This record gives sequence, structure tokens and C-alpha cells, in this order.
Amino acid sequence: MADAKTERCCAGGVAYTLTRRRVRNLNLRVRADGTVSASAPPRVPASAVDAFVAGRAAWVRQAQARAAEHARRDAAAQPLLPDKTRALAHMTALCRAYYPQFAASCPGGAFPRIAVRDMRTRWGSCSLRTGTLAFSRRLCTLPPAAQEYVVVHEFCHFAHPDHSPAFWAAVAAVLPDYKARRKLLR
Repeated sequence: MADAKTERCCAGGVAYTLTRRRVRNLNLRVRADGTVSASAPPRVPASAVDAFVAGRAAWVRQAQARAAEHARRDAAAQPLLPDKTRALAHMTALCRAYYPQFAASCPGGAFPRIAVRDMRTRWGSCSLRTGTLAFSRRLCTLPPAAQEYVVVHEFCHFAHPDHSPAFWAAVAAVLPDYKARRKLLR
């Protein structure tokens, strides 16, 4: 947002980033990395924001401890990710295996550009504009059935850019068991 102003602050022993924006209430968030941010309307005095944060200092410390524990568990449980070169080669090979079924719906009929990224909130994405299929590097650590589902899902977006019934029918035409495969992503 262009009119948001950000500043670093500290109150009650809690270091936080204050963002001034058009919101109705004071908001406080502890992110997964343990950093703390507050948002406040522009007219709320800094002293009121400091008092708000200081009054919730115990909650912030508990949330930071939970975030740190969650990060430790994730690091211990996270299978080793392949490097980007290996992940790209793997996903490209998987896409080549399914490409013949989707060649007619790919932009210009050409094999799409394949990319691998460190995505945290998605397994894959399809860009109609650039003709690119992008996949999370974490996808390479999942069972092959889940990987195949994501590849087919993204290929189907070339023909159906939404999640309409026609889209799901296209996915089901290639992978009749797609619902079971999709559950492997959770």
C-alpha cells in the first residue's frame, strides 16, 4: 500500500515494526520467524500503540516460543530438499511425461517453460501469459502420486484458468483418483 508508513519500535521489552495504514483497530501479529508487527490507524498516538504492545508482552513471548518450537520441529521433520538443479531436472522430466496429453492446450502447442522455486504456500502455479509452470522445490520430497497430481493440475490450467467443474473434469480425465492424490499434499 503506497500510503502505509513503517517504523521500528520497542515497548514492554518487545521489539516490533509499526505500520500505519487505514485499519479500524490496533492489530498485533507474531510471524513464523518470531518477528512482531503491529498495524494502527494513522491518528492513533505512538504511546497508545506502545501501551497496547506492552500490555500483550506476555502473549507475544508465548507466541514467539511457539513459533520457535514449530520452526525446530519443521526443521527436524523436513526431508532434505534437492538442490534447484536436481529439482528442475526432476520436474521437467515429469512434465515431459505428461506433455503429450496437454500439448494442444499449451500456449502455441509448445512445451512450457518449467521453473522450480522455494514456494511456501503453493505446490505449483501456471502462468498463461508466459507459458510457465512453476513448482515448489518441496514438491520433490512428496510421493510420486502427489507430484503427478500437481503436474496434471497445473497443465489443466492452460485450458481452464479457474477451478470450474470443467477444470476438475479435465483433471479427472487424466487422473481419475486425483482426490486421493490431492490428500497426499496435506
